Amino acid sequence: MAGMTATKGRLWHGVPRENIPWNPTVDAGKCIGCTLCYVTCGREVYDMVNNKAVVKEPLNCMVGCNTCGTLCPVQAISFPGRDLIWKTEREHRIFAEVRREAQAKRTAQDAAKARAAAEDLVAKLTMRVHMDVAGEFGEKRFLVKLEELIQDRPYDIVNLHLEVPTVKGSLEKTPSFISFEVTSTSQKDIETFLPEVRSLVRDNGLVLVNERKL
Repeated sequence: MAGMTATKGRLWHGVPRENIPWNPTVDAGKCIGCTLCYVTCGREVYDMVNNKAVVKEPLNCMVGCNTCGTLCPVQAISFPGRDLIWKTEREHRIFAEVRREAQAKRTAQDAAKARAAAEDLVAKLTMRVHMDVAGEFGEKRFLVKLEELIQDRPYDIVNLHLEVPTVKGSLEKTPSFISFEVTSTSQKDIETFLPEVRSLVRDNGLVLVNERKL
């Protein structure tokens, strides 16, 4: 909460914060300037002036929090009694607002869990796989057969690279190398389709050198 400043209109469960006199008081005579409250408070309530802690932003103090007073080694920090908070709770009937806030929190947590579950499910899906294939491609019409395999189906072959020594060499059954990626065009798992691609490679006497999920 770096840079936090006290502002009018801030609410505590529907109650204007300036209507709740909950903030620390520092006994300058006791304060030894250890800076523990200044460093520990994450809401920038304190400042250090002439090696003494001073309350700079009292409305930044979290209602009900007295951690700094508990930590102070010389008990130089004091707070109002807890009955002030209980009185505020009763007078302003805050629990209806608290219940609304709790419901909003549960809704946000449920949405976050659902989003995390969906992201985890997507992460487990195989929607893109890189394949490296080696062999003699010249007379086997492998690319044509690959195109026929994906025809009218939710799959595609992308980033295809064919490496051949020479065009004549490929026709003379010189070993060549081809790499490509199998991908889904509908954001669905391709695991059930991959065996067909592997079978096409194998049935054409080619070698699947490498396969990796992207």
